Amino acid sequence: MSAMRKRNPFIIWIIGLVVAALVLTDMLPMFASAQEVTLAPQLGLSQPAAERLLVAQEEQAKPRKRKTLMDLLFGGDDEEQQEVPVEKPVVARPKAALPPAKPKIPKADTAVRLAIFGDSLATDLAKALDRYYAEDPNIAIIAQGVGDTGFVRKDVLDWNEKIGEQIAANSFDIAVFIIGINDRQKMRINDVTYGSLAPEWSAEYQQRVAAVVSALRAANKPTIWIGLPPMAKTEYNKTMSGISEIQRLAAFSGGAEFLDIYERFVDEEGKFTSFGPDLNGKNVRMRKDDGIHFSSAGADKLAFYLAQSIKNYYRGAGSVGLEVADPLLGTDAQLMLRPPFQGLGQMQLLEVAGAVISLTHSQKRALDLVVAGSVAVEATRFDQTQMLEAPVGRVDAFGVGKLPTAEVASATAAP
Repeated sequence: MSAMRKRNPFIIWIIGLVVAALVLTDMLPMFASAQEVTLAPQLGLSQPAAERLLVAQEEQAKPRKRKTLMDLLFGGDDEEQQEVPVEKPVVARPKAALPPAKPKIPKADTAVRLAIFGDSLATDLAKALDRYYAEDPNIAIIAQGVGDTGFVRKDVLDWNEKIGEQIAANSFDIAVFIIGINDRQKMRINDVTYGSLAPEWSAEYQQRVAAVVSALRAANKPTIWIGLPPMAKTEYNKTMSGISEIQRLAAFSGGAEFLDIYERFVDEEGKFTSFGPDLNGKNVRMRKDDGIHFSSAGADKLAFYLAQSIKNYYRGAGSVGLEVADPLLGTDAQLMLRPPFQGLGQMQLLEVAGAVISLTHSQKRALDLVVAGSVAVEATRFDQTQMLEAPVGRVDAFGVGKLPTAEVASATAAP
């Protein structure tokens, strides 16, 4: 018992030394830093340099780990082992080589000027038509689309007035219109406000569209009016469909051609779809995320359909006129003779188009009458009287040949 009492002061003394060593270990760097900063002028260091030295020492001291009693008694790592992240070398991947740009063909001075009027849909269509006719020097695309415009708000842009100015300037040869996505709003008529598609609203809207079409017709400007495509939102799509029908009536009454594209951009159930086959038959995005505008592929597809109608007026080589060469030209069946196929009833239209017989070319038929014992007969058109002249029983008599004479009959009956 007395031996244990004698050892206790010794153990306490050792513990005290350890604590003092730990304290001195932490305090010595501080004294050294202070001493260096104090002696900085004597060492020829400026005050900023001394501060940078102090900061560097502090940063160097940060990673150091305080030694515990167990570290002193049993040993341990002098410095904390930290995992240093190893950065992987950045390897620059070679970019995919873009296809070479098509050479831009300058337009001829006598090129047909195709003007695209309307809202932002017309702007996208004009870009697609530029791509479609990029290699045709005889047709030039004139973009006349103005975003956020329509036939309701004349204070934004009066399209009747703008068309009159363009006609007076003779700035185009063929007009294309696609407009209406901004017209789902109230219209003020004679100090009375009417909602969209109200009877008064519809009558005034049709009158404004018809005035533009009539002005173009009076100026001898062929006009193609494009109907509105399906929209993603149900209520908005219903209104746009109603506006498109009003435009159809106004276009027909004014003598313009109406191009209905609604079924070209729906699925097999007749509903809105953002995807569809492009000009190469590949299923791609046709519409933008807003469910209103066309993507580049969708605009290209619209330009393709429009180009089929433009053939009615554009003959190439800078001439404009009405050309009638194909009995199916401008019909749904004519469009089905080539891809892409999409929408309601397209397969039925394709079958009808495949069964159509050209009215301008006569079909080849057998002109030679095959007669037993003859090698060749002069090619003459078949005469039905030959069936009557052929004796009964011959292959070309067809059951209606002439009866043999009495002499021939008796000779045939003789043994």
